[in-house]
Amino acid sequence: MYQIDYNRPVHIHFIGIGGISMSGLAAVLLKRGFTVSGSDAKESPLTDWLSSLGASIIYEQKEENIQEGTDVVVYTAAIHPDNPEYIAASRKQIPMLSRAELLGQLMKNYEMPVAVAGTHGKTTTTSMLTHILLEGGLDPTISVGGILPSIHGNVRIGHTQYFVTEACEYTNSFLEFFPKMEIILNIDADHLDFFKDLDDIRHSFRLFAERLKNDGTLIIYEGIPHLNELVRDLPCRVITFGLESGDYHVSEISYHNSGCGEFDLYKGGECLGHFSLSVPGEHNILNAAAALAAGDLLGVPAEAMAKGLAGFSGTDRRFQKKGEIGGVTIVDDYAHHPTEIKATLQAARKFSAGQIWCVFQPHTYTRTKALLKEFAKALSLADKIVLAKIYPARETDDLGISSDTLRLELEKLGKAAWYFPTFDEIENFLLQHCSPGDLLITMGAGDVVKIGESLLGQ
Repeated sequence: MYQIDYNRPVHIHFIGIGGISMSGLAAVLLKRGFTVSGSDAKESPLTDWLSSLGASIIYEQKEENIQEGTDVVVYTAAIHPDNPEYIAASRKQIPMLSRAELLGQLMKNYEMPVAVAGTHGKTTTTSMLTHILLEGGLDPTISVGGILPSIHGNVRIGHTQYFVTEACEYTNSFLEFFPKMEIILNIDADHLDFFKDLDDIRHSFRLFAERLKNDGTLIIYEGIPHLNELVRDLPCRVITFGLESGDYHVSEISYHNSGCGEFDLYKGGECLGHFSLSVPGEHNILNAAAALAAGDLLGVPAEAMAKGLAGFSGTDRRFQKKGEIGGVTIVDDYAHHPTEIKATLQAARKFSAGQIWCVFQPHTYTRTKALLKEFAKALSLADKIVLAKIYPARETDDLGISSDTLRLELEKLGKAAWYFPTFDEIENFLLQHCSPGDLLITMGAGDVVKIGESLLGQ
């Protein structure tokens, strides 16, 4: 495999440079003196930002984009061998790396690469750890899968040996990584278009943990079922975190009127301090416990960790307040798995005393069909549920399922649910039926955020 060496900058071409992860990696390389070119389907704020940093970007994918002098080509999982740039690079025998392989290669250039994994909570926990490390003066390089306001984007270029990134399990991407510290937040059934079942997913997380060497550290949630099977005979140090139990555990939990938690953190029998969050929900207390464990192990003082966490108010599309209209508060959230939906709606109950409206856009036919009953049960925590068309993402076969199938499951649970095929119909319905004091959450990994933005005139 081609080795990326910060001491030997070369010309790297990105096929699909405008993605949230690809753009961040391109920016890291630009700051390190690499020549970066790339292509994408359309211009975006991320591609404009890369252009301002010196990247050469073309908004069309064609063979001519692979120029003479290109040393390596990087491609996303969405790029297939019939892509014209992929074909050209192969024909010219230019070394090629997947996005995950490139990220793994970048890790090798740091003494302390940290990878944050789990079915849920990766972006939030990576962002929390970013705030902790910055407040502790560790000056890390960060690659996060969302827009984090405090670093003005999805990447931060540090000047030390600390590198923090998300580690996604889909297509086993994280098995290309070379971390010194790992965080595993949770393991749930998801991405069943790739994994066979939950056991298959657990097997991949075990392989991920095995990436750690003798001098590595695994920080893992003690509540993961059959935890022993995952950590047995690992050569690395294993540290657990949890609520009330674990090597690092939280206690004395209480909530502000906003639904944000505060708690004491213990390391064994020693109380490290009292911590307050600026993001709501019990799930974020667990995310914070993982980030705090990592921060403590990396030597950040408790006072700095507390200040860093208190200053974290969330990333884009993670329980993000978009505004108010007619006394209705509109929030947007990226939740697209039943476990995430449940956590978000439980947080919403602590956030608002009014009726909770959830506008949910299912993400992929595969996930919707495999977890149909789980989706219905999780969504039933809302008072009123409005369903948008399934966002197909990478899929083309609808598998004989639609959002109306999910509506029928909700009705079996006695819930008021509606399905509308267009965003305009959903917006008109909400304008007629939401009341002052209600909380409206647009939810999903697709483009459902546009509904709330349209209502607010954004």
